[in-house]
Amino acid sequence: MKKLTAAATAFLAMLIALPLMTAAFVVSSAPAVAQAVQCTTAGLPPTGAWRPPFQQAYAVSPRGFGLQFHPIYHQWRQHTGQDMSSLPDPGPVVAAARGTITSAGPAGGYGNLVVLDHGGGVSTYYAHLASISADITPGAPVWMGQQLGVEGTTGTSTGNHLHFEVRQDGTPIDPIPFMLAHGAPLNGQAVAPSSPPGTGPSDPGGQQGGIGFTLPPPGTPRLNSLSNPPQPIPASIKTLYLAAADRYHLPWTLLAGIGMEETAHGRTTATSSAGARGLMQFMPATWALYGVDGDGDGRADITNDADSAMSAANYLTASGVTAGPDGVRRAIFAYNHADWYVNDVLYYAAAYGGGTVPGDPSDCGPGGIGNPNLPPIDNAAIAALLTWAQTHIGDPYVFGANGPDAWDCSSFTQAAYAQIGISIPRTASAQRNWLAAGNGFRVPEGQERPGDLLFVDSYLGPNQIGHVMIVFDPATHLTVEAGGAKVGNYDYSNWADHHIYEFWRVGATH
Repeated sequence: MKKLTAAATAFLAMLIALPLMTAAFVVSSAPAVAQAVQCTTAGLPPTGAWRPPFQQAYAVSPRGFGLQFHPIYHQWRQHTGQDMSSLPDPGPVVAAARGTITSAGPAGGYGNLVVLDHGGGVSTYYAHLASISADITPGAPVWMGQQLGVEGTTGTSTGNHLHFEVRQDGTPIDPIPFMLAHGAPLNGQAVAPSSPPGTGPSDPGGQQGGIGFTLPPPGTPRLNSLSNPPQPIPASIKTLYLAAADRYHLPWTLLAGIGMEETAHGRTTATSSAGARGLMQFMPATWALYGVDGDGDGRADITNDADSAMSAANYLTASGVTAGPDGVRRAIFAYNHADWYVNDVLYYAAAYGGGTVPGDPSDCGPGGIGNPNLPPIDNAAIAALLTWAQTHIGDPYVFGANGPDAWDCSSFTQAAYAQIGISIPRTASAQRNWLAAGNGFRVPEGQERPGDLLFVDSYLGPNQIGHVMIVFDPATHLTVEAGGAKVGNYDYSNWADHHIYEFWRVGATH
C-alpha cells in the first residue's frame, strides 16, 4: 500500500470534518437511502478480475462470517462463509474468478460442493448446490463467470441458498471485505454474464475499455432486403466506409448496411421523393446538424460521398449507437423511423461480415437527467473512496486493464466506487448514462465536489464520452484518475474546451 502525501492526508481529513455534503435541490422528503436503478435487463458488468458468484439479483443473508447460531444443531458455531440466495428463485452459481477446480462433489455438511483454486493461496467454496455442471471436474480450468452448478439445499441446509466461502492459505476469511477489496462487492445487484475466453472483441485495444458487443441480428419485419440482395461494394466506397468507421469507432459494415439500403452504395443517388440527397441519403435539415467534412477540403457537402459517409458515422454515434444492442437499433431507427428499415440495415450489415461495436452491452443509453432528489453519499465514504484512489498514484495506465495494479480511466473509477459498495458500469459512457438513468445527477460547473465524476469526449470523437475522471480537489481543479501514462492528480480545467464536459454526482443508492 502506497503512502499518501501529507497534503492529500490533510485534505482528506478536512473533507471528513466538513458538514455532510448535500445534493443540490434535495427535498426534505427524500428517503434515507434509494434503490439503484437497473436500466437494462443485463444489469451491470462484472468488475475487474472478480465478480459475485451469481449473475442474477440475490439477497445477502444476515448469516455471514463469524459466530452464528446454527439453525439445525441449535448451537453457536463458527460460520466460515457468507450465505446468499438468488432472486426470485434458485439460479445458476458461477465462478467468482478464473481458477482451477480442486474438487467437485458431495462433501458432508457442505452438500454438493465445488472448490476452486485461484492461485496465491486463495480458494473459493460453493456449497449446498442442487447439482454440479457436467464439465466441472477436478483439475479442469474455469473462467470467471463459468457456471459451476445450480443453487440448492443439499447437505446441512434448511433451504435453497449458496454458502460462499473464501480461504487464504487454507484459512477461511470473511468474503464481504475480500470481495469489496477486489472490486466485486456482494451487494445483491445483478451483473451481466461474463464472456468465455476468446469470445470477446477481436481487438480489445480498439474498444472502449476493452469491452464491445456484436451487432444485433436482424429481426422482423424486413422489406427491401427480402427482394434486394446485398450488392458488391465498389472499392472507392468501401474505403470511405472504413475511414468513417475508424474515425467514429463503429463497425464499417453498419455503414455498408445503410449505404446498401439507401443507394446500393452510390448506384442510385438521385434526390428522394422526400428530399434526401447523397450517398447516405441525408435530409437537408439533418445535414445542417450532423453534416461533417469527410475529405478534408474544409466544407461539408451533402452530395460529396466522403462527406456523406463520414456524416452517417457522426449521426449514428450522436444517436447512441454504442449503447448496447438496443442502442444500435435506436440509432438506426433515428436514421429512418421504421422497424423494417432497422432490420434491413442489420441484415445487410450481417451479410457484409457484421462486427463488434466498441461499447458496453449494459449501457443504459443516452438520455435522462438523473435524480437530483437522491440522498448524498456521506463524507466519510467519499474520503474512503479518495483515500483508496490516492494510494494507487503511480500505477500504470493500460488501455483495457482492470487492475489491481494497472488501470484505464473507467476501470479505475469503477474500482474506486466499489470500495464503498457501489457498483457502476465498466465504460465511461455507460457510467455517465447509468447516472443519467437515475443513479446520480448532473452538477453545474463550479459546483463540483470531491468524488464527483467528470466526463469528456476524447479518442472516440465529439459525440461519445471517452474519458472519466474523479474530482479530488475542486479548489485547485485536481482529479485523481487513470490518465496519461499513470494514475495521478491532474488539472481538469485543461479539458474545459471539449465538446462534452460534464460533472455528475453519484447518489446514495444502497
